[in-house]
Amino acid sequence: MYRVLREEKMNTSRSRTNTPVKRTPPTHVATAPNQVWTWDITWLNAFIKGQYYKLYLIVDMFSRLIVAHEVWEEETAKHAEYLVRKATLSQGIAGRPLVLHSDNGSPMKAATFQTTLEKLGVQSSFSRPRVSNDNPYSEALFKTMKYRPQYPFKGFKTLEEARSWVNEFVKWYNTDHFHSGINFISPYQRHYGLDKQIMENRIKTYEEAKAKHPERWTKNIRDWSLPEYVALNPISEEELENIIKGKVSKPN
Repeated sequence: MYRVLREEKMNTSRSRTNTPVKRTPPTHVATAPNQVWTWDITWLNAFIKGQYYKLYLIVDMFSRLIVAHEVWEEETAKHAEYLVRKATLSQGIAGRPLVLHSDNGSPMKAATFQTTLEKLGVQSSFSRPRVSNDNPYSEALFKTMKYRPQYPFKGFKTLEEARSWVNEFVKWYNTDHFHSGINFISPYQRHYGLDKQIMENRIKTYEEAKAKHPERWTKNIRDWSLPEYVALNPISEEELENIIKGKVSKPN
């Protein structure tokens, strides 16, 4: 029966349900800081079982720098508006082209929040529904935070305690953490243009060490080059070249 239906092109949904829509993955490319940001909200355990604090966090996709964060007791569009205003002011980029990528949570898609983004000149971008790996940079950052030995697994006793701990984590992550995704420099160094000189000094140190003890190396020194771009979701080489030349991000 199914063979006959397939041959007659009738092997499709025959109920009143909507036809499935194929959604293309969002694609963005950043060639410098403050071109593409990603953000999300994660829940922090409280000391009282069943209670949580909500961490709002925006990260720059190119440098991995946390540009803004706040901890509140609830998820609202009002808090999200405050966060993105705070981020654009701290980076001094109000009115400049910027993509803000997120998942499909209610604070992200709220009408008031979208209006705020339009006023700031920020282009919103969303993950595909029920696809968590469309926002990998924020998700990876949350894992780095919650898998640290210093993370209070028994929960935070107060909102002030949660805010204090997150402040210390952000300071460590931005300035002291050598990020493997940017070849073991800190996000602060990458974001504010200190990376090139650091890499030049690092290469020089390795070459001098190899010259003194060539027997320790079987090949060339480690590749300390920095990526020229950071992309969200794989794309073709031709499309990537067009995006980099135009220095724009493809809208979702």
